[in-house]
Amino acid sequence: MKRQIIDTIEKYETIIIHRHVRPDPDAYGSQVGLKELIKANYPDKKVYAAGTQEASLDYLAFQDTVNQSNYQGALVIITDTGNTERIDGEFYTEGDMLLKIDHHPDVDPYGDMRWVDTSASSTSEIITSLFDEGEKSYGWKMTDEAARLLFAGIVGDTGRFMFPSTTDKTFELASRLIKYNFDRTKLFAGMYEVDRKLLHLQGYIYQNFLMDDNGAAFIKLDKSTLEKFDVTAAETSLLIGSLGDVKGICAWTIFIEEEDQIRVRLRSKGPIINSLAAQYGGGGHPLAAGASVYSWDEADEVVRKLEELCATN
Repeated sequence: MKRQIIDTIEKYETIIIHRHVRPDPDAYGSQVGLKELIKANYPDKKVYAAGTQEASLDYLAFQDTVNQSNYQGALVIITDTGNTERIDGEFYTEGDMLLKIDHHPDVDPYGDMRWVDTSASSTSEIITSLFDEGEKSYGWKMTDEAARLLFAGIVGDTGRFMFPSTTDKTFELASRLIKYNFDRTKLFAGMYEVDRKLLHLQGYIYQNFLMDDNGAAFIKLDKSTLEKFDVTAAETSLLIGSLGDVKGICAWTIFIEEEDQIRVRLRSKGPIINSLAAQYGGGGHPLAAGASVYSWDEADEVVRKLEELCATN
């Protein structure tokens, strides 16, 4: 599969890379990290990173301006995005070929070609593995910038190597990336600046979440609450695991109100929750998933279904 993907990349003059809405460091790391690798090893190709810029990730990278005309005859690659509803950016179906690279369960097998590895800690880890094949068989070179982005993606999706998804391979690949010349202190400073802003909101979550007798828990963060703590909806993604340390919790959801929807972030210690997310146009891993609803009544419906899952677990 790795060689097939590289052979496909070599065939196209224009390559446009998308990732999911409400991006996290792995979304940026895999998307722009891959862009930097392709640019470094095929300097004559036109390579774009498409999507809405997320201000909290300015320390990592910036997105490119891509026009509909750019897609004619292009290879389109989607990274770190399990289902089409979560793809950020227009016109991704208008290229010549669509390639999916992801580490989420392949519940939506879109694309003309797919590389889905659910054993990987992150899609940035998958892209780093792709580089290994490129280096061995095609003479690819890693750049400092690509290494910085891929390392950030791995760090972000493993919770700084603390999540169970972290494997021996994760550490091995990360150890290679840190040998390149980039400022890890500055990189972590960008991450910790967001962390600092979230500390007070985290305390609010601990004090105000609700839990039933079976361990189903939830909290609603409306726009006024986010404004009070000076936190964006995207930044709250770093707090989703907070309730995992609370004794007695079986599964939980955090609702985050955005301008046009309410983001549903689900986590579990046992019950399979990506099937619940799929009922609301979302998806993800069996124990970590997300979706969107469009009213607080609909959010209450999600809570009731989560309570039923915990009651039968």
